[in-house]
Amino acid sequence: MKNHTTTSIRFGLFLLLSVALAWPADGQENGAPPATRADTLRGSITPQRAWWDVTYYDLHVAVQPEDSSVSGYNSITYRVIGSPRKLQIDLQPPLEIERVTQDGRELARQRAGNSSAYFVEVPGTLSRDSLYTLSVHYRGQPKVAENPPWDGGFIWAEDPRGNPWIATANQGLGASAWWPNKDHQTAEPDSMSIHITVPDPMVNVSNGRLRDTTRHDNGTTTWSWFVSNPINNYNIAVNAGHYVNFSDTFEGAGGRLDLDYWVLEQNLDKAREQFQQVKPMMRCFEDWFGPYPFYEDSYKLVETPHLGMEHQSAVAYGNHFQNGYMGEDLSGTGWGLKWDFILIHESAHEWWGNNITTKDIADMWVHEGFTSYAESIYTECRFGKQAAAEYTRGLRDRIRNRRPVTGRYGLNDEGSGDMYYKAHNMLHMIRHIIDDDSAWKDILRGLNKTFRHQTVTAGQVERYIIRHSGRELDDLFDQYLHYGGLPVLRYYIDDLNRLHYRWKADLPHFDMPLKVRVAGEEYSFIYPVSERWKTLRLRDTDKLEVDPNFYIRTDSLSGP
Repeated sequence: MKNHTTTSIRFGLFLLLSVALAWPADGQENGAPPATRADTLRGSITPQRAWWDVTYYDLHVAVQPEDSSVSGYNSITYRVIGSPRKLQIDLQPPLEIERVTQDGRELARQRAGNSSAYFVEVPGTLSRDSLYTLSVHYRGQPKVAENPPWDGGFIWAEDPRGNPWIATANQGLGASAWWPNKDHQTAEPDSMSIHITVPDPMVNVSNGRLRDTTRHDNGTTTWSWFVSNPINNYNIAVNAGHYVNFSDTFEGAGGRLDLDYWVLEQNLDKAREQFQQVKPMMRCFEDWFGPYPFYEDSYKLVETPHLGMEHQSAVAYGNHFQNGYMGEDLSGTGWGLKWDFILIHESAHEWWGNNITTKDIADMWVHEGFTSYAESIYTECRFGKQAAAEYTRGLRDRIRNRRPVTGRYGLNDEGSGDMYYKAHNMLHMIRHIIDDDSAWKDILRGLNKTFRHQTVTAGQVERYIIRHSGRELDDLFDQYLHYGGLPVLRYYIDDLNRLHYRWKADLPHFDMPLKVRVAGEEYSFIYPVSERWKTLRLRDTDKLEVDPNFYIRTDSLSGP
């Protein structure tokens, strides 16, 4: 299991919705609705969750496309780490738990209203630091995803030849939308077995490595996969279709990495061509972020009936084998058409989100901001630093600056859609404040090494960057992540050719360095604060230019 250090946490809300040509979209502009008990049960470490840790899941699910139902069981091996009491298992309606057993004995259970939480009466003889296995049997028709991957759930589709094509995508909504588990981002098992039974001749591709296939007399086959690394619940995936497979290898920082590709038969040639982008991507990301985190489980791309999702070691791909985001450049600069957005973005999540996972979904910017920034890193690897900077700046038109990036803690609340491009531009700006590309690369690699296979808070990530950069970035993180607006540089040039400048920000004592230039000179740092005006004597000039890599607003005044 991952590191489950207890920390104090803060609170916000976000709901992902799809809009044309916008990967993130801000669906709640006027604030968050009141929190409910169901929100707390889903999003917090309740007393019924706190006393036990998941160490292993053994999931068995039969998928029945004829009536859009699932049935099966999950055997949960857990360690007692506190004083045992009722044990919380999550399974979202309309699915229902049929029975819960441990050591051959059926355990009593009670659902908490209409929530996903079930409270199970475990034996009173459990011993601290000991392991036990509890099996949860269930069935029903899981929530259907209406607009995947943003609106999560089960996807019952048909491929272009009329064959059934099934997938899951449930980040945010939660894995308990289709299988019972401890549905919180801190709850990562050390390893997991996934056994998915589907009608013949369908193939099911899940996470990790294929260990076995078992054919049954009723015309179904069970596809058994094993994940040997810690994995987040929402990454567990069903991908069932009429797939064909081709493979390759990559000689990387961790040795030989197996690359596997599962696509519809009619798209095999397209995939062979498009997926040639994988090796350059791996070289780039291993250089900048460190070794691919899951060599033992391989790297897979799986064609899906939805756009894409970062399912660990089984990345969902639905971009129709074209560059850009569904053929468009989100940055408007042209650079986004040089590579396949879904391939690059979702694969970068293997480092940012799957390797480093936040304890609370409110800190989702750590997943999405760093992953969005990885798009710029890939652009830099292929086309140079200037191209990457142009790509980053081109995304600013998609930032709304209306609500905080960070959500409310303990409520399963994401922050605003600005977690993508605003956090991306914030990281790009931090790089320019550090002003040392080698040090910046060391920080990105160091984060993935220090927090490898762990769940963390955003605060831990921020403190690491601050400590290893030697820069006072507390105000920057606070302003850009916890307030909706941008800091504003207010300035004027007086009759004596003196520049007067200060910050206007939500923080009463905002302090952030800034690169500017005057009269065509080189960019150099100034150090405005919000409490008072600072003054700088200029040579003959009446124009101030802010380094465009700094994402701020400016306000030119005629006087104080």
